[in-house]
Amino acid sequence: MSAYRTVVVGTDGSDTSYAAVDRAAAVAAATDATLVIGSAYHPDDRNIEAADDVLKGESYLVHGWTPAEDSLRVARDRAGVTLPADRIETEAVDGAPVEVLLGLVEKHGADLLVVGNRGLGTLTDRVLGSVPSDAARRSAVDVLIVHTS
Repeated sequence: MSAYRTVVVGTDGSDTSYAAVDRAAAVAAATDATLVIGSAYHPDDRNIEAADDVLKGESYLVHGWTPAEDSLRVARDRAGVTLPADRIETEAVDGAPVEVLLGLVEKHGADLLVVGNRGLGTLTDRVLGSVPSDAARRSAVDVLIVHTS
């Protein structure tokens, strides 16, 4: 098997997603790959009531560009401990998490997708769907699901 050249990882600001970033950065460092960190967001009021009902105090983590950028900044700092800055890219993209991640894989020609085994919580799955299982089922590239709990 050849080494990975581009690794995509998603973050939603959760501890699990940051653990996935740490693991993705380690894989990228070990294979001399570029790391692309993506974060999905919703810039308007779509599904705001459903997210607020389910996520309560954490609903702000999925609405708007600013939370996504904040999550990406933290993720980039974490990855920067392992990788040089010129091998880390970040992107906040409007859309559903799995769609965003698969789009980033395609856009960057990635050969590995890394996701955490949990997002903002099991209640999120009812609103947004299960990112790890959907990503693993739909991805055309290898998927590493980081088990964090």
